[in-house]
Amino acid sequence: MSPSVVRPKSPPPYQRPNLYIHGIGAAYPPHSVKAEELSILARRFHPSTPALEKVLYINELTGIETRSTIATINHPLANRSEPPNISELSKVFLDHGVRLSVEACRKAVADWGGDMSDLTHMVAVTCTNSANPGYDHYVVKQLGLNTSIEKVLLHGVGCSGGLAALRTAANIAQGASFRSRPARILVLACEITSLLVRSELESIVQLQETRIGVTLFSDCASAVVLGNGFGDDPMEEPILELLGWDHRIIDDTEDDLGFDVDPLGWKVILTPRVPKLASASVAPVFTDLVTSIPELTGADKVNATDFDWALHPGGATVITGVEQAMGLTPEHLRASYDIYMNHGNSSSATVFAVIDRLLRMGEGNQYITSCAFGPGIAIEMMMLKRLGSSRTGTESPGTASFGSESPAEVNGEELLEVPAVD
Repeated sequence: MSPSVVRPKSPPPYQRPNLYIHGIGAAYPPHSVKAEELSILARRFHPSTPALEKVLYINELTGIETRSTIATINHPLANRSEPPNISELSKVFLDHGVRLSVEACRKAVADWGGDMSDLTHMVAVTCTNSANPGYDHYVVKQLGLNTSIEKVLLHGVGCSGGLAALRTAANIAQGASFRSRPARILVLACEITSLLVRSELESIVQLQETRIGVTLFSDCASAVVLGNGFGDDPMEEPILELLGWDHRIIDDTEDDLGFDVDPLGWKVILTPRVPKLASASVAPVFTDLVTSIPELTGADKVNATDFDWALHPGGATVITGVEQAMGLTPEHLRASYDIYMNHGNSSSATVFAVIDRLLRMGEGNQYITSCAFGPGIAIEMMMLKRLGSSRTGTESPGTASFGSESPAEVNGEELLEVPAVD
């Protein structure tokens, strides 16, 4: 190391990021499946085994009423003698996933009120497609964005991908600020997990493993528009300010949470240790992040209960584990519970849907903590501040409407069947 380089002994003083979320949108597909439909599909193709019966029993206890999917259990790809391979799944994603992504992006841009031509960057993420060029390339084309837009696609971050993409966008935006340039960044997450069901069921029966991922996951795309304040239009009213963020990895947990590539798509790795590992990791990250932001300490906003929480709903035990570890109530986590019960876990795309839902639930705490867990195990956390007026009474176009009570177990309306892949 050069003798002229001096390493700071303490973190540099906090500088307000001056980053703002101007728009947000979530797009769920038109179909939904109930818990008993997984049992119907499983028994079409597999004999009763101890592992399968255990998974189907757990499936009835997840707390999820319906999971949003691009197709019903009668989709041709889910009803062949063999599960679809990764090439066929990629074709489905590049059709339906791209369409969902375009819808989510259009919602976020409409919420922002700006023009597509003003977008300077795009940060996208998925763990359910590995195409090259990535799906973001086709989203850019369908949205008609400038071919000069700077884009990057994240992979390998799983359920933490939404916040990882927003963190990446935040750092890009700050780089633009350093150069005194405007940044309007479209941040996109999309996951299509539903057609992995046959592959997961086959693994349960063949390996006699209790693989619960098949009981949790669903399909969704979501997006936000992040800006750095340079060149703001007077009519450009942000809805959230991004005050700070943090990222951590829990040591020696690589084998606890993962999503590995396979000839039949991807295989979920989810051990029983995950809920406890995740919930125990939240408090130290929360404390370090809150105490690094003078606005929060100055306003005496240092307790978890001072915040609304937009937690990625990785599973019922993840939500309740964080709730108990942080001394929260279901009210603090109302949007996470709502999305989980009505749509399930859509991996990286879920967290923006939770934030969107929280904002549309009306008035709440001024400050929001958003948190998600991904392979690694990685923890992403962000501190947000509500700006502007309440969104009570509005719904993101095309998303489901929710009542104030717990959702009833109702079958998803049968719409046009998704075409088979050639």
